[in-house]
Amino acid sequence: MTFNPKIELHLHLEGAAPPDFIRRLGGEKRVALDGIFDLDGSYKYKDFQGFLNVYEAATKVLETPEDFARLTQAVLEQSRDQGVIYTEVFLSPDFCGGRDLGAWHEYLAAIQEGANSVQGIEMRGIITCIRHFGPDKARETARCAAETAGRFITGFGMGGNETLGKAADFGWAFDCAAEAGLGLTSHAGEFGGPESVRDTLDHLNVTRIGHGVRSIEDAALVRRLVEEQITLEVCPGSNVVLGVYKNFAVHPIEKLMSDGVNVTVSTDDPPFFHTSMRDEYDALQHNFGWGEDHFRALNQTAARAAFCDDETRAALLSKLEA
Repeated sequence: MTFNPKIELHLHLEGAAPPDFIRRLGGEKRVALDGIFDLDGSYKYKDFQGFLNVYEAATKVLETPEDFARLTQAVLEQSRDQGVIYTEVFLSPDFCGGRDLGAWHEYLAAIQEGANSVQGIEMRGIITCIRHFGPDKARETARCAAETAGRFITGFGMGGNETLGKAADFGWAFDCAAEAGLGLTSHAGEFGGPESVRDTLDHLNVTRIGHGVRSIEDAALVRRLVEEQITLEVCPGSNVVLGVYKNFAVHPIEKLMSDGVNVTVSTDDPPFFHTSMRDEYDALQHNFGWGEDHFRALNQTAARAAFCDDETRAALLSKLEA
């Protein structure tokens, strides 16, 4: 489906690394990357644990601020070529200096330099803590986020294993980020079920949920999402590849939208899931008959939910109307 421009709100920087970029960087550093690439050059794995292993092996070559500057440039060029004009990218101080504020400033400057080098697409950063690293490390990540909040760093979120710990354990980190004026989101409702979404809404004061698709299993929760105008960052291709749903045809995005839930579409970790924004749109058109009006509405929802200033939002909405 050719629909441009597009807005993407759920994209992991390391997870969006093009295979060619990782292969080239590994060659420069003389790091062995045996077994992680298929014959066609794409990432190779068979199951969720395999995905985690390949992800870790691929991203271990990312070591310095310069590496992250180059990665950001490669990722944004990839997104721009898919018609994306605005993207929000998950960034983790855990992997950029070990949550040390001084080191994080260096990595962030490099990431922003990489972003500024790419024309035709705007990027904002969402600082993410890692749930299975625990609440203490999340507090350190939140301090990094609060200290660097501004026009480029506009959000705070949480990724990682949503089945570990309780959302309330991370309340301090999210409160700290909110006090710094950052928008709030958190992964939930993917592997954790609808109770994970409810727990997140009850304790973290988010306006967006990463994934959130299993909310469909609880009618009362769906009504709550509508009433509270919570936006879901839905990644259908990722959900299918990781086995949350057996195929695109049974994915609940159509039902969620028809029930009045604010949904958006993103790619999550696109090269790892063999997808792109164009592929996602093609699948939505093929399986649900979505057309230009659906995609315009989808992107208008994304623009309104974006963690950006009002001037940027108005410009995005104007481009979508045009």
